This record gives sequence, structure tokens and C-alpha cells, in this order.
Amino acid sequence: MRVFQSPAQRGHAGDTFLVSGQPRPIPEQPERLDHFDRAVAALGLSVETPPDAGDRPLARVHTPEYLDFLRTIWDVWQTLPGAGGDVRPNVHPPRRDGAYPLAPVGRAGFHLGDQACPVLRDTWPTVRASAHAAVAAARAVTGGAGEAYAMCRPPGHHAGPDLAGGFCYLNNSAIAAAELAAGGRRVAVLDVDLHHGNGTQDIFYHRADVLTVSVHADPAAFYPFFWGHAAERGRDAGLGFNLNLPLPLGTGDDGYLAAVETALARIDAFAPDALVVALGLDASEDDPFGGLRVTPDGFARLGALLGAVRWPTVLVQEGGYISPTLSENLRRVLGAFLAER
Repeated sequence: MRVFQSPAQRGHAGDTFLVSGQPRPIPEQPERLDHFDRAVAALGLSVETPPDAGDRPLARVHTPEYLDFLRTIWDVWQTLPGAGGDVRPNVHPPRRDGAYPLAPVGRAGFHLGDQACPVLRDTWPTVRASAHAAVAAARAVTGGAGEAYAMCRPPGHHAGPDLAGGFCYLNNSAIAAAELAAGGRRVAVLDVDLHHGNGTQDIFYHRADVLTVSVHADPAAFYPFFWGHAAERGRDAGLGFNLNLPLPLGTGDDGYLAAVETALARIDAFAPDALVVALGLDASEDDPFGGLRVTPDGFARLGALLGAVRWPTVLVQEGGYISPTLSENLRRVLGAFLAER
């Protein structure tokens, strides 16, 4: 298995976000990569630095306004009288189909969906490098590899076409899927993160060539709250090409894996040419978010299920935050996946 990660992915490091109205440390930190590195090293896998793929793969799924915002807003923000060092929103639009704001404060509110995604000096090069890891993994698969792993950090599946949220700025999984689909392939995206991949759903919601399936904690009581419900099936040409499988909070191995099996059955019916797995590890019983209760053995079973499928597969790292078993959970997933392959 080819593994891709860039040293530039360690640059961005936000400090706090709001939890129930209180500032709390952002758990999405560069140290996550140390845990992932230990897992792949234990499996004897080497890490490659992805080449710079330019911005075209990003522009397949994100709007020009949004990419320009991420590229330029930090410098612009520093020119504002009395501005803080980080770009953070203090106002949000009541609707998103009206006029586009020109003022930096308005643009921040338009593009930053919550307090978990401040823009810092190093945000753009960091998230761009993370996206290029996903592009490299997708291109490895289009080049004939049976599987590849993009060790993306920051994650991406909450980022929509023009909206950041939940520690996510560029949607790495969607970028990988769009890279695969650009060659005319039918692509399925399976998101197994604790949180619903609302950005990925939004990007492909009107499309029939990319099937999106997500297994996650029920958003009726969990982030991202407003998306990820079972009734969301797609729209227009995409009607029937989105499946959400929300789980009750506290669901453990058996319930989680049963939902993954249901997801794989729907993907099989779609008959894809390639699969993208949005590989969140925050469903772990040890994860600080604590929404689901998947054990290391459960992650091994997940890896075996994913490894048994016949489709060329790109695994894209999403959530999974620092805990005593973070590295072990990744090692168990990838190890069982490779054993099946």
C-alpha cells in the first residue's frame, strides 16, 4: 500500500473552539500525524511526499470564491484596524444565495461555518498539502494500484463547496473522489467517521456518478446537527445516490459494523469502479468526542470488511483525535485491510 503525507501538513494549529459556549482546546493538532506515523511504520509501510498537484483538483469541488478566500484572507485580515491574529467569524448570512460580501469580516462569516476552523498564517499551505496527499493517493489508484492511503491532516469531510467547518477546510475525500471520477469512473464514497460527512454529501448531492454513504452518530443530538439524517437521499439527478445511516449515541462494535455492512451492500448495488473511504477513527470508545464505542477489535473487523471488497480503494484519513488507542486503531484497520487484500 502506498502512503502519502507531506511535512507541510504540520503547519496549521488552531488553539480554541467553542463547546457549549465555552472555549476549549482544538483537538485537531499536528501531533495526530505522529500517531498515524507510528501505525504505518509498525506495518512496514513507507511514507511518500506527494507532489504539488496545483489547484485544479481542488477547484473541481470548491468554488473559486472559496479558494480565493482561503488563499488570501489571512493577509487581508492583518490590514484591518484592531483585528485579531486569527480569522474568525462574528456574523453569518441568514441565507447563502444572496449577495456575496466584499468586506473581509463578511467573507469570514460567509465561508467559516463555525468556530472550529479559524484561518491562521499557515492554514492555506497546510490544507493545500493535505489535499495533495488525497490527490496523490487517487492518482496512484488510477495508475493501477489496488489501494492507497492518504494520511490527510487537517481532515476535510465537513468542508462544502464554499464552507469550512468542524476542523475541515478542503474536502480531501471529495477531492479524491472527483479525481477518480474525472476519468469517467463511477465512484462511491463511504464515510465511517463518527460525524456525518456533510460537506461531502453537499458536494455530490445532485450527482449520479458519485454515490455517497455515511455511517455516523445520529445528528439529531450530535454535530453536525443539520445534515446526516436518514431522509436525505439526494436531489435532482442525484436522487437515490446518497445514503445516511445514523446510529444512536453509544453504539458499539456490532451495531457500527452492521451499518457498515449495509453501506457496502448499497455500494455493491451501485457497481462502482473505485471506492473512497473517508476513514475517521473518532468512532473509538477512547476518542475525546465519545459519541460511539468502537473498540480496537472493532476497527480490525472494519478493516477486514473494507479489504474484502473488490474495488480499487483510496483511504483518506478524516477524524480520530489523540487518545491511548489512536495509533493502535489505525494499525488494526490498515493491517486487517491489507491482510484481506
